Amino acid sequence: MKTAISDLEPQKLWENFESICNIPHPSKHEEKIIEFVKSIGESSGLETTVDKVGNVIIRKPATTGYEALKVTTLQSHLDMVPQKNSGIDHDFTKDPIKPYIDGEWITAENTTLGADNGIGVATILSILQSNEIEHGPLEALFTIDEETGMTGAFNLEPGILNGEILLNLDSEDEGELYIGCAGGVSTHAAFHFETADLHDGYNCYQLHLCGFKGGHSGVDIHLERGNSNIEMARILFELINKFDAEVISFNGGDLRNAIPREAKSLIAIPESHEKEFINEIMLLEQRLKNELAVNAKGINLKFKQIDCEKPAIAKLIIKTVLRAIISCPNGVLRRNIEIPEVVELSSNLGIINTFDDKIEIHTLQRGSIDTLRELAAEQVRHVFELAGAQVSHSGEYPGWSPNPHSPILEKMKNIYLNMYGEEAKVRVIHAGLECGIIHAGHQKMDMISFGPTIRFPHSPDEKVHIASVRKFWDYTLEVLKNIPNQ
Repeated sequence: MKTAISDLEPQKLWENFESICNIPHPSKHEEKIIEFVKSIGESSGLETTVDKVGNVIIRKPATTGYEALKVTTLQSHLDMVPQKNSGIDHDFTKDPIKPYIDGEWITAENTTLGADNGIGVATILSILQSNEIEHGPLEALFTIDEETGMTGAFNLEPGILNGEILLNLDSEDEGELYIGCAGGVSTHAAFHFETADLHDGYNCYQLHLCGFKGGHSGVDIHLERGNSNIEMARILFELINKFDAEVISFNGGDLRNAIPREAKSLIAIPESHEKEFINEIMLLEQRLKNELAVNAKGINLKFKQIDCEKPAIAKLIIKTVLRAIISCPNGVLRRNIEIPEVVELSSNLGIINTFDDKIEIHTLQRGSIDTLRELAAEQVRHVFELAGAQVSHSGEYPGWSPNPHSPILEKMKNIYLNMYGEEAKVRVIHAGLECGIIHAGHQKMDMISFGPTIRFPHSPDEKVHIASVRKFWDYTLEVLKNIPNQ
């Protein structure tokens, strides 16, 4: 296993990425990386500002001979998704990410890598630092908190950007140019409950459902990887019905925009059913593996007996909550009729948390058609309200309507064809990009999103393809030389 990546090419990009990995920067904790980016702008003698929420804007004049080109905004986000494998001791607010080379890929030790969007950030920084790269007037925009609310993009002052073209470096398939994205809205449900002391003759167990592949709830939603929260709800409902189990707590998932990989529950089972309970656990695990087939590798339903004095959630309430979770719309809800491989509408039941007197559930609906997205959010609302929950929506963000006749799109398609002898694929992504939000305040901007090949973002399996980064870098530099004139 090789841990050093700074000797790869392009060297400056990988050096910057390695530095980013050493700086803790999960969403909501971007202070140190903001200072890092700011220091690079200032030490390079460039106009550098940090706005009221923490977005960093750096402007660089054109190189000689390229002054007539349109102002181009290069944009990436500073935060990363903090996900780690079970049992790993890692504090994302303090500990560095440990990247290493694994064949043709770079991944991290037991955590998300942060290539989403660290590679984009490293690319822009390398361009700003260079005295040799040819380009027109540039504007770099580094936004905060993209992963948990797009706070940075939402709080950009209208008109603050000078760019006529925006290149968003936050896509995850090299050779693909994205011209549109889905919008999203979060739907939250809260069930309040009463508790009851456990009866005598009950033994407590911790259930741990783990080994799901997880992933990005937009990019990976079509892969049918299974949702640990919904599967745990099914398991608990069956244990209640078969063994009169009591549920003490239920927790699963970490982020509304990540397909949950693990779920845990504390339950109590009558001593008289202990043998049948153990057999049932093995049967339930096998059922999951049969249902998820190729996506089931690594899935485990673990259990261990523990001492627990906490009261149980009232039986009627927990059964109602579990029914609602099982019934909640989840996964792909609609595909594009003309292009079936394109997901048009989806929902992700991302987080379940149990507190002293309530269970909170957090979901995310995505859709490229605003009215359909609103419908999906209302369907989720109705399921939980009918079950007695208090429901609210938050964090709504617009989609980015595609413009297939975009001038910069035509230019970039031609450049890719000339460089590589094949056509770039033009796509609309079923994930949230900041382009839609930025465009609302800068409507004259022509926008494209592209990037290197990244697999399994938002999960500890995240990895970036080394060769694609070099190709992405070369292509970006060629695009910058060929931006249309003002």
